[in-house]
Amino acid sequence: MPSIKDKKIRKLPYSEAIREGIDQAMSENQDLIVIGEGVPDPKSIFETTKGLQEKFGKSRVFDMPLSENGVTGICIGAALNGTPVLMIHQRIDFSLLAMDQIINNAAKWHYMFNGQSTVPIVIRVIVGRGWGQGPQHSQNLQALFAHIPGLKVITPATAKDAKGMMVAALKDKNPVIFIEHRWLHHIEDSVPEEMYFSELDKAQILRQGSDVTIVANSLMTIETMKAAAVLSEIGVNVEVVDLRSIKPIDLDTILKSVSKTKKMIVVDSAWKTGGISGEVVSLVVEHGLDLLECAPLRVTSPDHPVPTSHYLADEYYKDARQISLSVLDFLNMQDKAKSISNKFTSTDPIDVPNRDFHGPF
Repeated sequence: MPSIKDKKIRKLPYSEAIREGIDQAMSENQDLIVIGEGVPDPKSIFETTKGLQEKFGKSRVFDMPLSENGVTGICIGAALNGTPVLMIHQRIDFSLLAMDQIINNAAKWHYMFNGQSTVPIVIRVIVGRGWGQGPQHSQNLQALFAHIPGLKVITPATAKDAKGMMVAALKDKNPVIFIEHRWLHHIEDSVPEEMYFSELDKAQILRQGSDVTIVANSLMTIETMKAAAVLSEIGVNVEVVDLRSIKPIDLDTILKSVSKTKKMIVVDSAWKTGGISGEVVSLVVEHGLDLLECAPLRVTSPDHPVPTSHYLADEYYKDARQISLSVLDFLNMQDKAKSISNKFTSTDPIDVPNRDFHGPF
């Protein structure tokens, strides 16, 4: 497969990058099937499966009944018998109904049969916030999957990685949990036109800085990039590390950044207790304590069920403004808070995506 440098580049939104990656993977592998609630629906899962059934037929692209545990078991069986599967849940919350199959079968089979069996299944789950989704449809449960040996768990933040990591996941011989945030779907990035893949186990430094390292993933990477841009206007240089993979975690890239800045903040959309933010902090303290000049900081959602009312949700979720204020407090620069407060004003409701943002990356 040619390198990314050899390919034609153009701008694509995140959702279209996912659709194109699936399309190209299905064209290359005639055995690959796609199944999920709403896959052939006119809305086509936020248009990420649009046109796939028309192109590849109903025998390869189809809807599924509301029987998550049973259908997941069927898909695992198909994968064990050589049919790679992309299974899609429109909400990560729905995958909870299939955790027995995911944890006790998909994640374990390769190990229990001493590497002689593989389970080529990608389970694509969507997280999100806003629009009154509430505590049963807006959860960020990535840490649940990352806790399980045998699962790779990826959270691409950019359209370029969304396509490349989707293709790589569909080529993997064992289970990959592909987690995407709905608020990323409209954000454009430079995406190669031809087929390519991104590594499933490497973090990436999206922005160079010298004052503090912020480690983030998924939507929080985007919010951190926004915060870093505003903070740079008052002389605060933030280095942004996009995890991309939360199982495994690329500790080498994180330590490389922390060795330069000597300070670290970890931002995650999930809860603090038992979350990915705590795992990153633990790894850095365990392997690079001498690199840190002060204790790390975690910026996460409160340990509380996700609220439905936007009056509560507006204060529940972390965004670029709150990240910026946390950075200033962390660096003992609270006196600069007023100078950036007007940088985050918007006429859009807080519980819907900011469609004016398109990068840079």
